[in-house]
Amino acid sequence: MRLLFDQNLSFKLCQMIGDLFPDSSHVGSHGLSEVPDRALWEFAKANGFAIVTQDVDLAELAGLLGSPPKVIWLRAGNQTTAMIADLLRRHAPTIQSFEGDDSTACLEIY
Repeated sequence: MRLLFDQNLSFKLCQMIGDLFPDSSHVGSHGLSEVPDRALWEFAKANGFAIVTQDVDLAELAGLLGSPPKVIWLRAGNQTTAMIADLLRRHAPTIQSFEGDDSTACLEIY
């Protein structure tokens, strides 16, 4: 699964979890840091990314539009980048299963 980290998350996550989720990227690498959520949605859809965010708006879009793209909504509050990387590592099997679940568009991780 290719992850696209939203602007509210550090670009460093791409490298920190690259062994589990290769080819992941950050919105800043694509000039998408300040675009509306719908533009980010369309980019992720067109390029085969799942969006990782702390933003409820993208989770709501997943509920309205379904997938693709899938949304991984991090509900852990403000945490350090290292703690977010650890959270994603601990939930890696769930995230990988989520990729193949056609009935679910949004995965909430606590």
